[in-house]
Amino acid sequence: MVKLFERVEDRPTPKAVYNWRVYSCAIVAATAAIMIGYDSAFIGTSIALPSFKNEFGLLTKTPKEFAAISSNIVSTYQGGCFFGALLGYPAGQLLGRKMGLLLSALVFCLGAGVMLAADGARGLGPIYGGRIVAGLGIGAASNLTPLYISEISPPAIRGQLVGAYEIGWQSNRPLFPHRAVGGLVGFWINYGVSKHIAPGTTQWLTPFAVQLIPGGLFALGIPFFIKESPRWLLNQGKREAGIANLCYIRNLSPEDPYIVNEVNEIDIQAEHDRTAVGTGFFAPLRHLLTNGPIFRRMLITSNLFLLQNGTGINAINYYSPTIFKSIGVTGTNTSLLTTGVFGVIKTVLGLVWCFFIIDHFGRRNILLVGATGGALSMLAIAIYIKVDQPQLNPTTSLPPAGKAAMFFFYLWTAFYAASFNGTPWVVNSEAFPGTVRQVTQCIAACSNWLWNFVISRATPTMFLRMGSGGWGVYLFF
Repeated sequence: MVKLFERVEDRPTPKAVYNWRVYSCAIVAATAAIMIGYDSAFIGTSIALPSFKNEFGLLTKTPKEFAAISSNIVSTYQGGCFFGALLGYPAGQLLGRKMGLLLSALVFCLGAGVMLAADGARGLGPIYGGRIVAGLGIGAASNLTPLYISEISPPAIRGQLVGAYEIGWQSNRPLFPHRAVGGLVGFWINYGVSKHIAPGTTQWLTPFAVQLIPGGLFALGIPFFIKESPRWLLNQGKREAGIANLCYIRNLSPEDPYIVNEVNEIDIQAEHDRTAVGTGFFAPLRHLLTNGPIFRRMLITSNLFLLQNGTGINAINYYSPTIFKSIGVTGTNTSLLTTGVFGVIKTVLGLVWCFFIIDHFGRRNILLVGATGGALSMLAIAIYIKVDQPQLNPTTSLPPAGKAAMFFFYLWTAFYAASFNGTPWVVNSEAFPGTVRQVTQCIAACSNWLWNFVISRATPTMFLRMGSGGWGVYLFF
């Protein structure tokens, strides 16, 4: 029988190593995912608010015109994220993981502030520009956060702590209930404002303003609660500071055999890196491109994000009202409520994945089960839309077949949250030697945002062109 809470250690490890300090550093770093998750979740339902459409003259647009504007609003963010992930590499390499994370938080807050300047007179320009700038910050954070967490984590809990980052991203409850913000709030906030704030500028602007809360908290938390990566400090020749930070995070003295052994391992790895890879800013990239086995491994692991986005998750994250309308859910509030339930299921199953699955059942097995269950669920929804055509036969309540389709949608959510939700990030954080880990993490983050961009850009058009009611979209996913 699997012992779910048993730690699998690669060497004898003092209990003091699993202390509040390592969890504190990891959790505060993982709150980067709160701003990432919120920004990914709130925008689709914000665009669907009648007050937003009225403010920017979207009520008179044709479905094709509205689809183009929606994809522009969403995809400018992914474009910024892609280039931010690229910039995260030099920031983390030259300035350190901690300073890189702080800069990403400040850039995000700047972008969020720019969005608040949008109104009917100025048009959508501030939203486009602000989302590009915010995306730069988020892209850098998506690169540096899992790298930082993997560098400070003891091997036995590395998967769980990196998983906390992805839980923070997709459901944004990183380990503790009081952090139930981010994506979960992003899915519910527009339901709340539609119920409790009168239609108008304040109604649609409130979700945009809330972005500043997670970004500001992340920026404030970094200087006070995060220690610079000991591995980065030691590799930069800052030996005294590196050992001091390692002792703090491990809660052990410098003379403890565990600390002596870990520092020795880092030194050996650094010497190996210099011998095998060379020195210089581009040395890890050259080594990656010229080392066949590592390069092939990078192609496989980075393309896990192609498979992750190919499940349809970001089509749902960004265009959930369109998704539920295609199944037959009618009414703005009902659609927003259904989206909120989706967020809750993803949160709960994401926590199950983090605590009970990721470190106990094998990464490959998890992905195989998730892909199989998710594909069968999407097939069932496609058949329902093709046969019943709910968009051509609207009703005030879902028929039995429609309820069955909603069941399969939530079943798909469960399979996704317990598999592809976070496993690709964990695999990428642990699959490479230290010689190339930072550059492969950069490539992984860029791959994520590239496929994120492709899906977010294509989804509105796919629903217009892939079969009546969009049944072909579900078959594709």
